[in-house]
Amino acid sequence: MAADLFETYCVTTVAAMLLGHLIFGSTLPGATTFPILIGAVSIVASIIGSLFVGVGSVTKSSIMGALYRGMIVAGVLALIGFWFITRLVFSGGSVTPLSVFICALVGILITGFITFITEYFTGTQFSPVQRIAKASTTGHATNIIAGLAVSMQGTALPAIVIVIGILVSYGFAGVYGVGIAVMAMLSMAGIVVAIDAFGPITDNAGGIAEMANMPQDVRNCTDPLDAVGNTTKAVTKGYAIGSAALAAIVLFASFIQELTQHSCPGLGAACSSAITNLFAIGNPYVLAGLFIGGLLPYLFASLAMEAVGRAGGFVVEEVRRQFREIPGIMEGTAKPDYGTTVDIVTRAALREMILPALIPVGVPVVVVLLSVWNVLPGNSGAQMMGGILVGSIVTGLFVAISMTTGGGAWDNAKKYIEDGHFGGKGSVAHAAAVTGDTVGDPYKDTAGPAINPMIKVLNIVALLLVGFLVH
Repeated sequence: MAADLFETYCVTTVAAMLLGHLIFGSTLPGATTFPILIGAVSIVASIIGSLFVGVGSVTKSSIMGALYRGMIVAGVLALIGFWFITRLVFSGGSVTPLSVFICALVGILITGFITFITEYFTGTQFSPVQRIAKASTTGHATNIIAGLAVSMQGTALPAIVIVIGILVSYGFAGVYGVGIAVMAMLSMAGIVVAIDAFGPITDNAGGIAEMANMPQDVRNCTDPLDAVGNTTKAVTKGYAIGSAALAAIVLFASFIQELTQHSCPGLGAACSSAITNLFAIGNPYVLAGLFIGGLLPYLFASLAMEAVGRAGGFVVEEVRRQFREIPGIMEGTAKPDYGTTVDIVTRAALREMILPALIPVGVPVVVVLLSVWNVLPGNSGAQMMGGILVGSIVTGLFVAISMTTGGGAWDNAKKYIEDGHFGGKGSVAHAAAVTGDTVGDPYKDTAGPAINPMIKVLNIVALLLVGFLVH
């Protein structure tokens, strides 16, 4: 759980440290270790913030309010700590403490905005989910159409927030400032993962209450917890993908810096400018890389979706077999064989992800081989690699956000109908919403979140192989 966040956290820390070393070097050694200090401060802030989470009465608004209270307390405490460590590290340096602190502030604000935006598009109390629920009254197809529309609309505001964050942080401290903004954003992972864990815990609690035929007053408690849990899972995925996009930009900046170091070490700004000019948008190799990079998230997501479909098919066949061969399952006099179905899913998860996993590792290797064999002459290999990285970041961000937002909205549209709206359980609307939720599950739980590590693995492999692109 939250493996993508852990991976993003580690990669961003290293990338920001690498940028600090490459940009400032020995003139400001604290810039290299500063990202670690940010993480250390926020760990303490997150622990304290978690102590402020608690509710009296169980309602959807009170639950989200309690979770947000913990996040806000953690964010405020982290910012107070950031102010003191920026003054300690950057006083007298080439970049002012205030500039670095503003970049960290930008990262915390991006976290807040993306959290609230994702809740708006996935919460049962807001219109996007309610529109999907209403569309379900006219059938399965209209449910899918409404869900796809919401998933696409959900990409706009997070993208605008990320763009503003990049421009502001870059304006105050350059590429290093973007790295600090991402690190500050990711430093809140402690409290965010705690909020994320709320989702599956309450989901399973609701499942236990339903399967055990517990009284309605118990369900009245677990149902709002479950609905909020769906939102918190979507919020965390939105946070993870937004941070991944920013982290990928930092990794790309590190790729440029490493390319500069390998191409002409010691020549300074003139060489850096020449390397940057290699990636002019009109260059055919850069354009080719942009198209290749742009298609990778779509290809990766399609393979992940197909994998879920095939695994689901195997499970359905196994369940049908058990109903045929084990009498008494429906009457409750015999127990089904759960272990076999779990084994099917586990084996499928390992087997089906081999091909998608080869994409982010294999594509940079192929480009390097083409460059080494002079199929891509001169610097064209580096130009194509740069285009691939940028293309994957741009399309990957939108595909991932649309999938996770749409999946969460489909899930909660079903929950909204089950709460008694548009006919409630057993209605035509509910049947259509179940279909939407089934489509949304691989959207939000498999393909969407997996694009996050795919983008970063692609950037990391390219960063490791950059020396082979220089002739």
